[in-house]
Amino acid sequence: MPRAVIVGAGIGGLTAAIALKQTGWDVSVYERARELREVGAGITLWANAVKVLRKLGVGEAIEGAAATIRQTEVRTWRGKLLLGSDFGRINQKLNTPTIGIHRADLLAKLVDALGREHITLGTTCVSYFQDEKGATALFAEGDEVRGQLLVGADGIQSLVRNQLLGNEPLRYAGYTAWRGVGLIDHPEVPLGVTFLALGRGSQVGMLPIGRGRTYWFATANVPAGEGGGSGGHKADLLKRFGDWYPAIPAAIEATPDAAIIRNDIVDRPPVRKWTDGRVTLLGDSAHPTTPNLGQGACQAIESAYVLVKCLREAEEVPTGLLAYERGRFDRTAYITNQSWKIGKLFAYENPVKCWFRNRLLSLMGGLARKQTEKLISVEV
Repeated sequence: MPRAVIVGAGIGGLTAAIALKQTGWDVSVYERARELREVGAGITLWANAVKVLRKLGVGEAIEGAAATIRQTEVRTWRGKLLLGSDFGRINQKLNTPTIGIHRADLLAKLVDALGREHITLGTTCVSYFQDEKGATALFAEGDEVRGQLLVGADGIQSLVRNQLLGNEPLRYAGYTAWRGVGLIDHPEVPLGVTFLALGRGSQVGMLPIGRGRTYWFATANVPAGEGGGSGGHKADLLKRFGDWYPAIPAAIEATPDAAIIRNDIVDRPPVRKWTDGRVTLLGDSAHPTTPNLGQGACQAIESAYVLVKCLREAEEVPTGLLAYERGRFDRTAYITNQSWKIGKLFAYENPVKCWFRNRLLSLMGGLARKQTEKLISVEV
C-alpha cells in the first residue's frame, strides 16, 4: 500500500487525506498545532465545493452542521439594497446548496471522516528530501517520515513551499479584517441571508453558519501591522461602525471581545510551479487568495479532489502531480486575480468612486448572478 505524508490538517489537507484513503493509500497527516480545537470563524462553501464533499461521502454530515444560503445581498453602509440574488433558485437549479458553516464544525466533520488515528499533532515540518522512490519530511521535533508522496498543505506561511519555491514575501491587500461569531437576535439579520455592506474604505459582511449563529467580518484600509486601540477590538469596531446599518453594530455587540479575531488580508500572486518530483503543494500553500469571492476553502477542496484523481489516473506519482498542477492553475489563478480586483473595488475611499461603484452594482444584477452561477456550477 503506498503511503502519503500530508503536512497540515486544515481543510485542504484533510480533504486530500480522505480522498487518498478512499483510493487505497496509507495516509498520515502532520499538524503543527498541539490540539484540534475551535479555530477561525465562518466560511462559505459554495455549490462547487459541496459537490466534491458529496462525492467523498461527507457532504450530508457537513450540510447537517451548516446553514443553507437562500439569499445574498449587497447594500450600502446605510442599508440600501444595491444587488440581490435568489440562491434558493440557484441551489435548486444546481441540485446542490451553497452553505455557511463554522470552520471548526467543518474540520470536525472532516476529522471524523478520516479518523483521528491518521493525524499527528504538535509536529512542524521544516524541510524535506527525496529520491526516485519516495520523499521524506523532516520535523523540528526530530522525526523523519517517508512516503511515496509528500503534500504541503501547511497554509499561506507554508515551510514546504518555502523550500520548493523560495521564501517569497506575502502580498498585503491594503486592508485588515476583524472576524467574529455571535448569536444575533435582530430583525434585520434574517436567517438564510448573507449580505455585504459597502462604505468608504470599509466593508462588513454577515453569513449564517448554523445553530442560530451568524459569522461577521469587517475590514478597514490601514497600514499593514497596525495595532488596535487600548480598549480592545470591540471598542475599535463600534467606533468605526457604530452608525452603520443597525444589524452591523448589533453583531459586534453580540460578540465577546475575546472572541474577535483580527488579521491583515494577504495573498500571493499566482505561480505555475507547485510540484517538485514527489512533492506538491495544496490549498493556501499553492494558491492563496483574498476572501472577496469566498472561494479559498472551496478551491482547496477542489484541488484536493483533482490531486487524487490525477494520481489515480497516472502510472507514476510525479506524472500525476504534474497533471494536477496543470489542471488546476488556470481556475485557481483566475479566482485569485478576480478576488484581488474585487477587493480593490470594495476598498474604494474616494466618494466619487464609491458612488460609481454602488451605481454599477445596482445596474448589474442579472450579469452578477450569471457570473456567480458560472463560477460555482463547475464540477471537477
